[in-house]
Amino acid sequence: MEHTATEVADGVFAYVHPTGGWGWSNAGLVVANAESVLIDTLYDRPLTENMLSTFAPMLSTSPISTLINTHANGDHCFGNSVVALPHVEVIATAASAKEFDDLPPAVMAMLVEAARGQDSELGRYIVDSFGSFDFTGEPPATPTTTFHGALEREVGGRSFKLSEFGPAHTKGDLVVHLAEEGVVFTGDLLFIGGTPILWEGPVENWLRACEQIERWNPQVIVPGHGPLTDVQGVRAVARYLRAVQSGCKERHSSGMTVLEATTDLDRFFDGTEFGEWGDRERIAICVETCWRHLDPSHEKVSIMELFGTMATLAARYTR
Repeated sequence: MEHTATEVADGVFAYVHPTGGWGWSNAGLVVANAESVLIDTLYDRPLTENMLSTFAPMLSTSPISTLINTHANGDHCFGNSVVALPHVEVIATAASAKEFDDLPPAVMAMLVEAARGQDSELGRYIVDSFGSFDFTGEPPATPTTTFHGALEREVGGRSFKLSEFGPAHTKGDLVVHLAEEGVVFTGDLLFIGGTPILWEGPVENWLRACEQIERWNPQVIVPGHGPLTDVQGVRAVARYLRAVQSGCKERHSSGMTVLEATTDLDRFFDGTEFGEWGDRERIAICVETCWRHLDPSHEKVSIMELFGTMATLAARYTR
């Protein structure tokens, strides 16, 4: 399946992948008076170039002057080098800017290449999740403008309100609110039809973002992954986060280990709305992060251990 571009308001375009699985992220373009604002790039150079080709008719008269990165995960910024020429301003939160070098494309390339040589559950899972992307080329261009809390910017007569809600999904998540157009771009604070990833937390910050987005009552919401949505999609993500949070508290109090809690809570979601979501094995990340906030002495599990747990859970769903 491929991305499609949809005009969700006058001059406001969502570039959306229908399934939104690992790495298949969304982006957006806002065309103003003789200039445009791009909201996020994609996971690799070819995907980003294809997006720019789709938007070429608009960009021929309104070139990109500003790029906003909602956070520093590669599927929302690895394509920056295609866009961020010297005259393009790149905006992100200050916390997000510090994460841009944490997991460069070259490391992802080595991870996938190593996985291709493994005949293992984990190796197959990594290749299935990330093997479709091209991680060669330059690292992403980094932000040139950073902020804390909130930033309002006018570009070509359009008003952009940027609000920071991290740490939540990552350390520096931001949401773009186009109040006059009734559109919100949430980055990965919303996964629609797919399981959210709580890399950083706490859950309370993410829930605060959901509550604020709902108060704005936008007509169209462009999530970080999955199809376009409205406040019903926001409420669904909030329900998941609350369910994971309360489930972790109960299982932590009962003396379970984090792995036991992950397996038990995952099975508890069988037959629920969350059991129907894509990439449901990502509950392993959410439980691990909740555990760290419940118990500061908890020794952080490595990313490869988490991927091993997810590979095992994913295999269960296909048996």
